[in-house]
Amino acid sequence: MHSTLELVLILLTATVLLVALFRGLRLPALLAYLLVGILTGPHTLGWVPESGEASYLAEFGVVFLMFSIGLEFSLQQLKTMRHKVFGLGGAQVGVTLALVLAVAMALGLSWQAGVALGGIIAMSSTAIVSRLLAERVELHSAHGRQIIGVLLFQDLAVVPLLILIPAFAAHQENLGMELALALGKALAVLWVLLYLGQKLVRPWFHQVARHKSSELFMLNVLFVTLGLAYLTEKAGLSLALGAFLAGILISETKYRYQVEADIKPFRDMLLGLFFITIGMLLDLHAVFANLFWILLLLVVLVAGKAFLITLISRVSGSNPGVAIRTGLALSQAGEFGFVLLEQAGSLHLLGGHILQITLSAMLLSMLVAPFLIQHSERIVQLLYRGEWNDQALNLHRVMVKSSAVSGHAIVCGYGRTGQNLARFLEDDNVPFIALDFDPARVHAAGTAGENVVYGDAGRREILMAAGLRRAKAVVITFTDTKASLKILNLVRDLNPTLPVIVRTTDVTEMEKIQKAGATEVVPEQLEGSLMLASSTLMTLGVPLARVVKRIRHARESHYSQLRGYFFGTSDDTGEEAEQNLPRMVSVEIGPDDKGVGKTLAELKLEDFGVRVTAVRRHDIRGFDPAPETRLEASDVLVLLGPPDGLEAASVRLLKKKSALGLAK
Repeated sequence: MHSTLELVLILLTATVLLVALFRGLRLPALLAYLLVGILTGPHTLGWVPESGEASYLAEFGVVFLMFSIGLEFSLQQLKTMRHKVFGLGGAQVGVTLALVLAVAMALGLSWQAGVALGGIIAMSSTAIVSRLLAERVELHSAHGRQIIGVLLFQDLAVVPLLILIPAFAAHQENLGMELALALGKALAVLWVLLYLGQKLVRPWFHQVARHKSSELFMLNVLFVTLGLAYLTEKAGLSLALGAFLAGILISETKYRYQVEADIKPFRDMLLGLFFITIGMLLDLHAVFANLFWILLLLVVLVAGKAFLITLISRVSGSNPGVAIRTGLALSQAGEFGFVLLEQAGSLHLLGGHILQITLSAMLLSMLVAPFLIQHSERIVQLLYRGEWNDQALNLHRVMVKSSAVSGHAIVCGYGRTGQNLARFLEDDNVPFIALDFDPARVHAAGTAGENVVYGDAGRREILMAAGLRRAKAVVITFTDTKASLKILNLVRDLNPTLPVIVRTTDVTEMEKIQKAGATEVVPEQLEGSLMLASSTLMTLGVPLARVVKRIRHARESHYSQLRGYFFGTSDDTGEEAEQNLPRMVSVEIGPDDKGVGKTLAELKLEDFGVRVTAVRRHDIRGFDPAPETRLEASDVLVLLGPPDGLEAASVRLLKKKSALGLAK
């Protein structure tokens, strides 16, 4: 019998050697972790036998995995993306679970085992998919937002599953009582999460942070994580559920980013420990004995799940290309699936034969996932011939928009910063074309007459269609350094002498962006320091009158326009105060709407804190319209105000109850 220290040393030695080997071969470290578990586990070499110590390590791997995933979970993001999360995500989990349940019962399994298997197979890998999307700069694309929405619902759905699966293991005569008890526990957990937990965790972390001790702060994180895991286990639930809740609770505090920074060095290691423990469950003898069934289940799992998610995405209104990309990205099994599988196996809901087949197919699906995502574009073009037509139509729109301009600026990204820049360019009659891949923002801004078009600036053909060869400058406004570098490299390849100005929110990335060929890098923190320095020097009597006058003029003449921005579906600030900031929306007045024939003074939109910043009539925009302006059919009003105020203003302007969908 090995001691706990000996088990740790065995795992560390094997892991260091195999991860170094796989890194040298440029293979994913995930494979190395799984291989360590398979080789050292009780079913192969037996270096780590089935024992209490090994189970203890496995529990800790699951606990910290669930904590790190919970930490990335955001209730505010859930609220912002609620339509995609509960619509597409809910349909995916519900339909997958129902289909697997029907197949399981047809094969003679109990309905309890069918529900457990349905929940297991419904999960996808948050760790793999989110990392690959980030590397491909697709997190904020149309399919990227759908994928994140589905993953968020899966994270949420695992909470009741972690509670219900142990209840299924009860004796048949006690099953009703156990399910009722599990439901009561689920409600209690949600109440703790949404109400009591936040009220306790926020002030507690504030008190700990006041001591300004990094050691005490990390000890507190461990205390909260393991403490909640202990409490949920004592309540008859699971350690994993408590750790997940701890991550969610901390994610809702202002200390979330500090915790993320502190655990970042350990995150990959903890994820590796989890996959090592999963590899230990695999019995190679059972794999070879059931190879046909494993491969069959692998094909059914990947192909069936991809088809199902694609179909649901299409029904929800996505175009075929987006739907297929979403299905391919989510077709694999996930970390939560392994957690549920291990739980179902330990409770004997699934026999060893079924467990080994399911485990093997899930592992193989995760190994296939990176290749499916990397080659998703080719697969989409192979399966959907219209993808070429969609891309050609999009290119045509960009070319039409840019054909009338020359010596212009190309603004990549039309978020808040891009829109503010565009207004300065308009004021000085500098021609520009803006590219953005948020369809909601492009529609809102385009309807208001803004010179913006839908297009991914990270694609070579889009940049060329925007007139890169005849442009005078490119401005990249993204906060994501990877996205900025991707565009910068494309511009340097297509037009090496073209000036490129890049915005960054991270001063540490300045040198990297400059080396990549940026003409100017504008770090927001340093620009703020320049404003502070100008005011300080003026106070001290330094003759900077010109600078001060320019800054003051910019504030006085443009401040009202800079306050608002057109909000898109990819805008996720994560802070409640940010969500309440004034926004800009464009509203088109129809012939039957209530606002036709009325003046702005008669409408009294200022009652809701809303101001009309511009009116577009017959393709002519008038800024700051007079109160006597009488509205006509087909007028487009640009409104500035808080989300709730904009909703109320739309009720006063339009015949519909609400056309904006902004209220929280």
